[in-house]
Amino acid sequence: MWRTRKRATTGTAAAEPDSERAPATLPNPHRNAYILMGIGGGVLAFFGLAAIAGVFAPVFFAFVLTICAHPLRLALEKRGVPRGLATGAVITVVILLLVGFGYALLVAISQFGVLLSDYSDDIEAAGQDFAAWLTSIGIGSEEIHAMATDFDPSALLDFLGGIVGGLTGWISLLVIIFTMLLLMAMDAAYLPYLRRQLVPVRPLLVPAFVGYGDNVRRYMVVTTMLGLAQGIIDSVVLLVLGVPGAFIWGLLAFVCSFIPNIGYFIALIPPVVFGALEGGWPTAIAVIVVYALVNGVIQSVIQPRMIGKAVSLSQAITFFSVLFWAVVVGPIGAILAIPLTLLVRLLLVDTNPSMTWIQPMLGDVTETKEIMAESDAAARAARAARRVGGAKKED
Repeated sequence: MWRTRKRATTGTAAAEPDSERAPATLPNPHRNAYILMGIGGGVLAFFGLAAIAGVFAPVFFAFVLTICAHPLRLALEKRGVPRGLATGAVITVVILLLVGFGYALLVAISQFGVLLSDYSDDIEAAGQDFAAWLTSIGIGSEEIHAMATDFDPSALLDFLGGIVGGLTGWISLLVIIFTMLLLMAMDAAYLPYLRRQLVPVRPLLVPAFVGYGDNVRRYMVVTTMLGLAQGIIDSVVLLVLGVPGAFIWGLLAFVCSFIPNIGYFIALIPPVVFGALEGGWPTAIAVIVVYALVNGVIQSVIQPRMIGKAVSLSQAITFFSVLFWAVVVGPIGAILAIPLTLLVRLLLVDTNPSMTWIQPMLGDVTETKEIMAESDAAARAARAARRVGGAKKED
């Protein structure tokens, strides 16, 4: 029996050259079924998130805040501050920031209500003029006139009143955020030690999660700083131009800075409308020019360079993620679209060695840019060689 096994082993060794010419692995016959099962599972997962969006959105928001505030804890602990005091300091700082932003939001909503009541007649007249213009170019109909006649800006006041008056929903949201923030800040004290404990067991998973935290923190901090710069500059310029509600539109620009690609246009429309109502088309054009120079340059030039390495998502995926998460989670999903998309990429790609090939198609084009540079250099060298060859033939 031993000799038989030896012959079989020898025969296998002899057959190795033939086996090298064969494919290393055969394609999985159930590949399409696995793909369909994965798509179905993803659909169920996202429908489940949409069903619990009222809970998931504030919890994930608290999670992002905890990630952003974690370096403060580490800095305090390095200086010998006890863990309990470091946790309390982190919670206090985040709560103060949230309270300050909430107060600014309430002030903006109240000012917006006053602004609407003051300009309700002008808005209604502008709506009727717009309907008349549509009629003059052949698009008008009885429905347009009915819309212009029935348009009532006071309906927006009722909407704002409903937002401010819905204290039950706001209180529930705040309770979830503050509770999860407190608990996550307390649990974050174990993170450095959990990392040491899990690295030997999951050597790929731990660095991926650490990188995710660093990327989300860099993205949120840089976006916040640039958003503050946009909001302050916009408010000052709008105040100089005499556009009513300069503080409101500056706060809107700050919030919309977290919405990639389309946030700029959302923040632009209201000041243009009220600028036109107050100062006519010259003021509206001036507002457009200012926003193009300030918000457009910051969001299109400065921000991508500062957070490009953290995001590593293509423009198409970034735009789609805003629309997708806004549908799944709600309006806050548009603000948290990038951290949510990075989390999905972390779970499906970054922690899976067999999926690294898809990273360049998602937006990690560092190596692709090097290949493009080499290709462009080769093309330039080829064109130069052809020009030299043509010159020699003419001689």
